[in-house]
Amino acid sequence: MLKIRFWPALIVVAVILVTTRLGFWQLSRAHQREALNAHLTEFQHATPIAVGPQSVPLAAIEYHRVVTHGTWMPERVVYLDNRPYKDAPGFYVVMPLKFADGSAVLVNRGWLPRSEEDRTKIAPYATPAGDVEVVGLARANASQAFALGQSGAEAHQSIRQNLAVDAYARETGLRLQPFVIQQDDGARDGLVRDWPTQVANAQQNYGYMVQWWAMAVAALAFGLYAARRAALHERRAPVAEAPETPDTPEIPNTPDKH
Repeated sequence: MLKIRFWPALIVVAVILVTTRLGFWQLSRAHQREALNAHLTEFQHATPIAVGPQSVPLAAIEYHRVVTHGTWMPERVVYLDNRPYKDAPGFYVVMPLKFADGSAVLVNRGWLPRSEEDRTKIAPYATPAGDVEVVGLARANASQAFALGQSGAEAHQSIRQNLAVDAYARETGLRLQPFVIQQDDGARDGLVRDWPTQVANAQQNYGYMVQWWAMAVAALAFGLYAARRAALHERRAPVAEAPETPDTPEIPNTPDKH
């Protein structure tokens, strides 16, 4: 019969519960990403949604294709550093597009190569004057890159590592839409707009799910093995520790007096 010890058993049960729960969480994440992929496919073939000065919540517009009109604000441009394209270093050019009422939306206009001699030297590109039409994908940010330390303005004020919409709105005083348009139309301005395919990797979550559940099975197997070992040890202990029976003393032979 297996002998269950309270604290080791509690630890094993806790490990099993936690790893099983994490496996189900990864399964849920995989289902969410599969649903997102289905929406992305649907949005790619949908008619672009027209946006303008009226604020649109990020949750209602993210990943949708949008179309808008306005005038560029090149004096407010931001260059996002460390954005490689086909192994070449470069920037993303992020610029506000101003609406008639003075509000604006940030637009990731595309990729620009970086000079190897002077990282602050910006290659030439075209910025049309007057009213322009921009078509693209609504995103939560212009792209997020890993940054050491606090991100923000560097020595060259317009070169940044990352750019948050709300922080930039506070910095500039602009009334911005809570999203960034990732421009993907055919504007001929010298910028590259060969964006990565927007696909959420659900297979990765399935892999993590299997790993967590494998850990749960391993914890159960280890707990049963440890309990069996403890039971066998308890069963053998009385035999091993029993005192030895003293030998019966020999009675010496006495000669027969008869």
